[in-house]
Amino acid sequence: MFSMSKYKGKILVVDDDIDVLTTARMVLKQRFSDVEVETNPQKIPDHFKKSDIDVVILDMNFRPGVTSGEEGIFWLKKILDIDPDASIVMNTAYGDIQIAVEAMKIGASEFIVKPWTSEKFLVTVETVYKLSKSKKQVNKLQQTQQVLNQELNKDYSEIISESNAMQPVFSAIDKVSGTEANVLILGENGTGKELVAREIHRKSKRSGNSFINVDLGAISQTLFESELFGHAKGAFTDAKEDKPGRFEIASDGTLFLDEIGNLSLNLQSKLLSVIQNKSVTRVGSNKNIDINIRLICATNKDLYKMVDQGEFREDLLYRINTVEINLPPLKNRKKDILVLASRFLKTFSDKYNKQGLKLSSKAEQALLDYNFPGNIRELQHIVERAVIMAEGKIITENDLSIKKSTTYRSDSLNVEDLEKQAIQGAIQKHNGNFTKASEELGLGRSTLYRKMKKYGI
Repeated sequence: MFSMSKYKGKILVVDDDIDVLTTARMVLKQRFSDVEVETNPQKIPDHFKKSDIDVVILDMNFRPGVTSGEEGIFWLKKILDIDPDASIVMNTAYGDIQIAVEAMKIGASEFIVKPWTSEKFLVTVETVYKLSKSKKQVNKLQQTQQVLNQELNKDYSEIISESNAMQPVFSAIDKVSGTEANVLILGENGTGKELVAREIHRKSKRSGNSFINVDLGAISQTLFESELFGHAKGAFTDAKEDKPGRFEIASDGTLFLDEIGNLSLNLQSKLLSVIQNKSVTRVGSNKNIDINIRLICATNKDLYKMVDQGEFREDLLYRINTVEINLPPLKNRKKDILVLASRFLKTFSDKYNKQGLKLSSKAEQALLDYNFPGNIRELQHIVERAVIMAEGKIITENDLSIKKSTTYRSDSLNVEDLEKQAIQGAIQKHNGNFTKASEELGLGRSTLYRKMKKYGI
């Protein structure tokens, strides 16, 4: 029994026997939306030029009295020259089975022996059609992946810097990329940790495979195992099908675990087990699945201090930091501020169709004077907003919306002046959170309050 719904596929039947074509068309119309017939094989290329063909049903012989099957082999090769992925069913008489097998070796998908029954004919074509669609889907996925890889390389082809402070970073990237070593990237928020991770992947032997980014700070404890290790169907209420985790998906590629300092000790233990064993077990399953990943982690937290305080496992730390890369904050990369600003200015001028914008000299100086607690990400947002708000071709200091009260630059080397500047910078960096500011400064909260009162902050 066959379903009455039709496949939206195109079938081409090539045969010099009008009766065969009539019967084939009538049978195939039951299941396929578009069936074309052709008596002249010379016109096969024209059919391929007009549209995509899912299955070709090709006779072995066309000239009267010819039974060698050579014509069928000739046109089989011709079709495969036109479309190497073409799905072809050879339509052959009983005595031509040997040559039909030869056709299969050349590239035919299947053969059917005359005289065939309608049911046998339909099942054969339907099977080859499904294989054809699967093949095309796989090709499409492969092509999509290639495009994604190309886009990845295009978007992350370089890290922009002219600062000496970044030279150790570039050197480390070059040295570590060709290895399989686990890498830990440390740096403040907005310094470009993911950019460095992608650059390592791009230059590695795994560059043709996936780069999977996981923001551990955005995954709840209850979803951690399911997201990273996967789950089996029925493992919990919403587990309606088997699902691979990020470790499986990243296998043969690179897994980037961002904000690893946010993990609880319990989850750190589970992560350590997977890294050590190089295998995962999906939630709700007992089957171990081998994984092969390059691991890169990143955090803005002081993991060594967390280890001392019992907040981060020391054995996990030494598993993930075979090589450690420290990214300097933007305030330590003064040479890069205007270089990056120029790049962002061009990007957002194109995006918002506001060509010819330039920074005034006062705007440039305002950027150079600013402390950038949000680093490169903050600079990007400042420039984007300025492009949007600018009314003329020149972006002014006011367009940047940088408050002078948040600028802490002093040529004074007086200890009290420097201490006041550090306290102001820490408070502004943490948006008025005195607990975090005191931790940043290495002071107790009561000491911080006392010094704020002293300096009139």
